[in-house]
Amino acid sequence: MKVVLPGGTGQVGTILDRALTAAGHDVTVVTRRPERAHDIGWDGATLDRWAAAIDGCDVVINLAGRSVSCRYSAENLQAMMDSRVDSARVVGEAIAAAARPPRVWLQMSTATVYAHRFDAAHDEATGVIGGSETGVPDYWAYSVEIAKNWERAQAEAHTPATRKVALRSAMVMSPDRGGVFDVLSRLVRLGLGGPVAGGAQYVSWIHDEDFVRAVEFLIDGDDLEGPVNLAAPGPLPHRDFMRALRTAWGVPVGLPATRWMAEVGAFALRSDTELLLKSRRVVPGRLRAAGFTFAYSEWEKAAASLVQRARLARGASSRAREASSEAV
Repeated sequence: MKVVLPGGTGQVGTILDRALTAAGHDVTVVTRRPERAHDIGWDGATLDRWAAAIDGCDVVINLAGRSVSCRYSAENLQAMMDSRVDSARVVGEAIAAAARPPRVWLQMSTATVYAHRFDAAHDEATGVIGGSETGVPDYWAYSVEIAKNWERAQAEAHTPATRKVALRSAMVMSPDRGGVFDVLSRLVRLGLGGPVAGGAQYVSWIHDEDFVRAVEFLIDGDDLEGPVNLAAPGPLPHRDFMRALRTAWGVPVGLPATRWMAEVGAFALRSDTELLLKSRRVVPGRLRAAGFTFAYSEWEKAAASLVQRARLARGASSRAREASSEAV
């Protein structure tokens, strides 16, 4: 199977590139910084020579968009909007222009499209789209607008021969360096992995192996199109999420953080507290109805698996450094 991954050099792209290549598929990554043999360059907004990779491929999985791990300034929010909408639009143009268009286009979206909510979970049928909540920062509504416009750019693309799926993904948990699991694990190991602002806000997540399997399931599932939630069926309050992560690492306690402490920490990390404080209680209604089975439906089991892999990777890295030192 020929797969094209626009924006495939970020955390999620790296996970998919690695897994699909290992499964024997022919993967092409479309990126602003082409460095490897299977990379092709683009600017994320202009139809150009990179579009030839889409003509004749089987699947396009568009992951392009500026990282959300930044301060949510007006400039950065606009960059997040433009990078997502422009890339989705131009991928649609490339598919529309293809003599042999792909049979499926998976477009990254986000579970952030749903409202900040504690009382009930959001599935695709009954979930409440955010943007009008009270008692939350005004700019949170702009994050929802980004998600809505991102999905709209795909939905409005004229690609009648290509099935389209919008991946409303929760946080993808993998032990890769720099990902959200890695960041949270470092906080836990430093003794800082307690609840933030009371910890009642829900965390939605998905294990990276289930994320890959869900993508493969959606590629094969010819009857699934439109928005699909990619989230484990066990979202849980932040305080319980962090407690399970501490248990997996064998760390008995974690210092809690107030809202203002979270603001200071987010500023120092050049990130934003929306990532910590918004309650994302999202469940995979359509995936489960279609027969998809999660290997990691509960966070305790997922956290134990990820910690084990992280420890193995750290051990392998240490052994490689020791071997390199001995060789010198």
